[in-house]
Amino acid sequence: MFDFIGFKAGAMAFLLAFVVAGLFTIAFKYVYQWVTPYNERALIRQGNTAAAIALAGALIGYVLPLASALSHTVSLPEFAAWATLAGVIQIAAFTGVRIVALPDVKARIESGEVSIGIYLAGISIAVGLLNAACMTA
Repeated sequence: MFDFIGFKAGAMAFLLAFVVAGLFTIAFKYVYQWVTPYNERALIRQGNTAAAIALAGALIGYVLPLASALSHTVSLPEFAAWATLAGVIQIAAFTGVRIVALPDVKARIESGEVSIGIYLAGISIAVGLLNAACMTA
């Protein structure tokens, strides 16, 4: 027999988790774009593939630990703490790479150098995977 009350409660929990995770993702996107030395929005609108790849990688790298946190946390405040930490780690990773390995990242992204976009995306995704795995411990 179908348990409508249980389904309704589960659907509401899903909707709340999905909305909160979406809001954290949007917030991360804006903070990330504020931290980068180039204007992703303008570059992507101009057709800059490197900027699009780098931003997509950062978003994927952020959402991976969010998915892990959603699977392993039991409360909204706990999820919020992990989501915040995931964002801080992604921003720190980008900043570290920018300072250590790519001091010229602004010029290279703005000129549309796809290899740098892929490199940044790869680092973001790798950091996100490690971050997600650490949240299961």
